[in-house]
Amino acid sequence: MATMNETKAWMITGASSGLGLALAEAALAAGERVVGTARRVDRFDELKARYGDQLLAIEHDVRDTSGAAAVVQRALEVFGRVDVLVNNAGAGQVGTAEEITDAALRSMLEQHLFGPAAYVRAALPHLRERRSGAIVQMSSQGGRLSFPAVGSYSAGKFALEGWSEALAGEVAPFGIRVLIVEPSRFRTAFNAADVLNTAQRSSVYDEVAGAVRANMAEADGVQEGDPARAAQVIRDMLDTPDAPLRLPLGAEAVRNLTRVYRGALDDVEKWASASESADFPGMPAAVRAF
Repeated sequence: MATMNETKAWMITGASSGLGLALAEAALAAGERVVGTARRVDRFDELKARYGDQLLAIEHDVRDTSGAAAVVQRALEVFGRVDVLVNNAGAGQVGTAEEITDAALRSMLEQHLFGPAAYVRAALPHLRERRSGAIVQMSSQGGRLSFPAVGSYSAGKFALEGWSEALAGEVAPFGIRVLIVEPSRFRTAFNAADVLNTAQRSSVYDEVAGAVRANMAEADGVQEGDPARAAQVIRDMLDTPDAPLRLPLGAEAVRNLTRVYRGALDDVEKWASASESADFPGMPAAVRAF
């Protein structure tokens, strides 16, 4: 039997709903411990009633980056360790570039880049000291592709993925793994009218963005992805030695990202001569440290 101090401990931001909740429930059901954050701690009441001291619920908005270190410190005080950090908290946003205000754009970056970065910085000294652990960055298929009216959301997820790709190389020598998860649509409240952020609509963009707005709203409650199955896939991947850095999650993500990668490679190859002609003639190939 593992002692309490040896039981795996998860830290999951935005753990009271969506894929964060599914991961929290899977860990708790497996006898593991969870530090869960949410903007309203009362949203953990039902989980707390079922799992008691296995769950440490902390009220925190990830946009408050100055508070991340205190959350990590509290987790270490109570559970003595953090094995997996899951940066899950966030929200969707719909609006064209002209419709999205500076404040709305900043909110996406704060939730999807600055918040996760603050948690990683706070957790890394502990993970490095133990020379083990994993960091799960919940991105989106929208972190590798974008389309009209979701640019502000994708901006945060694209930034998270670039930052996390560098992070993976930085922490690998310390035995720490990074997994970037790229879900398509899952049966959560993400698309609900009172959850999905929507900019004030301009009729000028109805022709290019109207169908996207309608589709985002209509998806609520009929998404094809199963959060419980997604949580199990993520858990399995963390136990897979040769797991990829990026994990598309859901059949739609696989289809869309396959198309995007192939299209991007086709473009690179088609325009390679023009691209290469920008170099000084006769220069040797660059030698880099990566």
